[in-house]
Amino acid sequence: MTHPGRVFAVVNQKGGVGKTTTAVNLAASLAASERSTLLVDFDPQANATSAYGLSGSRPHVYDALIGERAIKEMTRGTELPHLHLVPSGRDLYGAEIELVSAINRERRLERALSEIRDDYEIVLIDCPPSLGLLTLNALTAADGIIIPLQCEYYALEGLAGLLETVELVRRELNPGLALEGVLLTMADARNNLSRQVEEEVRRHFGPQAYQTVIPRNVRLSEAPSHGKPILLYDARSAGATAYLELATEILNRLPAADSPVSPPAPAFPCEVAAAATPVEADDARETHHPSSDEGDPFGN
Repeated sequence: MTHPGRVFAVVNQKGGVGKTTTAVNLAASLAASERSTLLVDFDPQANATSAYGLSGSRPHVYDALIGERAIKEMTRGTELPHLHLVPSGRDLYGAEIELVSAINRERRLERALSEIRDDYEIVLIDCPPSLGLLTLNALTAADGIIIPLQCEYYALEGLAGLLETVELVRRELNPGLALEGVLLTMADARNNLSRQVEEEVRRHFGPQAYQTVIPRNVRLSEAPSHGKPILLYDARSAGATAYLELATEILNRLPAADSPVSPPAPAFPCEVAAAATPVEADDARETHHPSSDEGDPFGN
């Protein structure tokens, strides 16, 4: 395996930065690389769930958080054989209130994932756009965080608060929590401001800023309405190419895999045949050169 149960939280308390877009499409790209991947939708808006056409799925992550169901009882198969999803739903909005007086409330997700994390090579958690109890649970459960950062003027605003929270979690709850990387999103190569933001981020974060940059791409904004990640919607788009490159960059940072490992059988198998295979994804990566299409990626 690459690293049994490596857990990454995709987090930014600022909305509209491509957080869910990144969680959804990075998960698909890792799976296309034949890495067993689990995507946990931990946002009550459940956009990652709808991005795979699974809105309204029950049970969902709320049931695991309050201890009513085991998380392995809610895994959903997707059109990509190496990717499973733990869905979310609106019930999760009430979790922060319900867990206020709970013992070890910040470790509920960590405990829920403990029974399943080593069944997957990589677990991605799509966090809500806030620094509340849900995000605290995700940071406590994670080995590292991925921060999507929009290439706009206010990109770095609020980032200090997030990094302070990460440091607090590292000090009090999760000493092993690391900054896995900062991902620049919604970049427009024609825009001077995008280039300036990129230069500032790279100067501040150095090698922790991914070399891959996600461009503005209209196909990324269209894919969720079809219940598909970009890789299954348009594997030759600039957005798909960028997320495939990001997956490769992340995998190259991890220990080398002995051999690809298939995930366990999901609790709810996917009934739809895969629309794109890893071979097709590799073809797209080899033949398509990223460009900056007009349009905004969907997600927050």
